[in-house]
Amino acid sequence: MESSFATVGLPIALAVIMFGLGLSLSVADFGRVAKNPRAVAIILGCQVVLLPLIGFGLAIAFGLQPLLAVGLMTLAAAPGGTVANLYSHLFHGDVALNITLTALNSILALVTLPIVVNLSVAWFLDSADNLGVQPTKMLQVFALVLIPVALGMFVRARASTVAARADRPVRIASVVLIVVVVLGALLGEDRALEYAAEAGAVTAIFCALSLTIGYVVPRLAGLSAAQCIAGGFEIGLHNATLALAVTLTVLDSSEMSVAPAVYGIVMFPLAILFGVVVTRIGRIRTTAEAP
Repeated sequence: MESSFATVGLPIALAVIMFGLGLSLSVADFGRVAKNPRAVAIILGCQVVLLPLIGFGLAIAFGLQPLLAVGLMTLAAAPGGTVANLYSHLFHGDVALNITLTALNSILALVTLPIVVNLSVAWFLDSADNLGVQPTKMLQVFALVLIPVALGMFVRARASTVAARADRPVRIASVVLIVVVVLGALLGEDRALEYAAEAGAVTAIFCALSLTIGYVVPRLAGLSAAQCIAGGFEIGLHNATLALAVTLTVLDSSEMSVAPAVYGIVMFPLAILFGVVVTRIGRIRTTAEAP
C-alpha cells in the first residue's frame, strides 16, 4: 500500500466522514436511549454478538486465507456508518433511532473493535507473525473518529444554520470519499483481483446476512417496521472506512484491507435491494391488515 494513501489520504477521508456524522448528532441523541432502550439493546446486541460470530463462521466455511479472514472480522466489528442514516431516510426507517445507534455504536467500538481484532489475529494467524492491535496506533485512529465527530456536534450546537447547509454537501462528499478510499485500497494491493475474487462472494454474503439479521431479529422481537428498517441498515452498512483505517494503519496489512474494500463496493447495491424488499413487505403487511 502506498504510504501517502495510508498516512494522508485515508485519515483525511475518515475525518471528513466522521465530521459529517457529527453534524447530524446532538447530545440529546445519546439521551434518547432511555426512550427506546429495548430497540437499542436488541439492535446493538446483533452488532456486538451476532455479526462477529457470523463473520467467523463465514471465514471458516469459505476457507479464507488468514489475512483475508482477519480483514473480514475487522469489518464485522466495525460500527455502522453515516450511509446507514441516509438509506434509512430513503426507505422510511426510524432515522432518529439510526442516529442514536450510530452514536452509541461508534463509542462502543472503542472497546469491542480491538477485542474482536486481537482475538481474530490470535485465531487465524501464527503468533510468530507479530501482528495485532497496537494501542498507540489504535488511539490515533479513534482520535480521527471522535475529534471530528465532536467538532461536527459543536458546529451543530453553535451554528445550526451552518450545520444544516453543510450537511448535504458533506454527506455527498462522504459517499465520494468512501468510493475513493475503497478504490485506493484495492489498487494499492498487487494481488487485488485475486484476493477480491476469493473474498468477493463471502463479503457479499456477509453484507446480505447483516442487512437481513438487522431487520429480522428486531421484527421477531416485536419492534415496529420503521425500527426494523433502521436496524437493518445500521447493522448491514458498516463503517468500511474505519475498518480500512484499522487494517492499513494499525495492522499495516493491505491484504487485510481487501474484505472491507470489497464490502465498500457491494454494500451500495445490496442496500438498495434490501430497501426495496423491506418497503414492499411493509406495503403488503399494511394491505393485509387493512379492513
